Amino acid sequence: MTPAPAGVSGDGIPAEISTEIPGEAILAGVPAETLAGGAVPTETPAENGPLASPPARSGESPLALKRRARRINRALAEQYPYAHAELDFRNPFELLVATVLSAQTTDVTVNLITPLLFSRYPDARAMAEADTEELEAIIKPTGFFRAKTRNLLALANRVVDEFDGVVPGRLEDLVTLPGVGRKTANVVLGNAFGIPGITVDTHFGRLARRFGWTESDDPVRIESDVAELFEPRDWTMLSHRVVFHGRRVCHSRKPACGACAVANWCPSFGAGETNPAKAAKLLKYELAPGNEELLSKLLAETHRAAEIRMESQRRPQ
Repeated sequence: MTPAPAGVSGDGIPAEISTEIPGEAILAGVPAETLAGGAVPTETPAENGPLASPPARSGESPLALKRRARRINRALAEQYPYAHAELDFRNPFELLVATVLSAQTTDVTVNLITPLLFSRYPDARAMAEADTEELEAIIKPTGFFRAKTRNLLALANRVVDEFDGVVPGRLEDLVTLPGVGRKTANVVLGNAFGIPGITVDTHFGRLARRFGWTESDDPVRIESDVAELFEPRDWTMLSHRVVFHGRRVCHSRKPACGACAVANWCPSFGAGETNPAKAAKLLKYELAPGNEELLSKLLAETHRAAEIRMESQRRPQ
C-alpha cells in the first residue's frame, strides 16, 4: 500500500493506521501467483496455544493437501451457508471506507457508526470536503480516529483526483490508496465488484496455518499458498467461511476443537478444548448456547443473512 505522509497524532498514535496486518505492504502491487519465498516462523504459543499452527500432516503430498483443503472448504460451506461480508455497505465506496475503519476494532462497532457517516458523506467527493473535526467525532468509537480521519480524507481526495470520484475496480489501483493494502483491496474486489480474491486478515492467517495450508505468517505469502489449493471462483466465499469459523469456533487462544465441523481434517485438533460439551460453551455469535433461534433463522433464510445479522445486532443484548 502507499501510505499517506508520515506523522504522529497528538495522542501519540502513528499518523497512518493501516487496515492490513504487518508485512502485507511489502509486495502490495505484485500478483500473488508471481510471488516466491521461503516460509517464515509460525505464530508463537502465546498467540495460538501450545499445539497451534503445525505444518501439513506429516508426509502429506501436494495432491493430498489440496484434497484435504477442499474437503475443509466443503464442510465450512455446510456449516456456514449464510457466510457473508460482515461489514454493512451498499456500494464500493462504502465498503472501502468501512474496511479502513475496521482496523483495530470490530465490524459491529463499524456498522454502528457508518449509517450516520454515509448520510453525511455519501461519496468520495463529499468526504473529500469533510470538516476534519466533524469526521473525527463520527468515527471516534472505532479507535485511532485521528489517524483514520487522515487516511479517509487522503483516500477520498485520491479517489476524486485520480479516479474521477469512482472507486477503482483493479487491485493495482486500489493498493495505491492511503491505508489500502491487498487485504482491503481483495475485500472490495470480491464483495463489491465480484472479482475473486483471498482476504487474509488475522483470522484467515491463523486458520490457514492451523489447517496446514501454509507455514507463513506473511499475508502475501499466505494468499499465494492458499490460492494454489483452490479454484479462483471459490476464493471470495472461502475467505468468508474461514473468517466466520475463526470468529465463532477456532479462536486465537482457546479454540473449540470438540465442537468443530472440520476436526476430522484439521492437523491442529487438540490445540483447544476437545470435550464436546465444554467446547460448545466456547462458541460465539449465532453458534453460542442460547442463540438457537438466530441460527435457525440464518439457516432458513440464507439470502437474508446480512439483514438478519443487522437486526440481531440492533436488538439490546
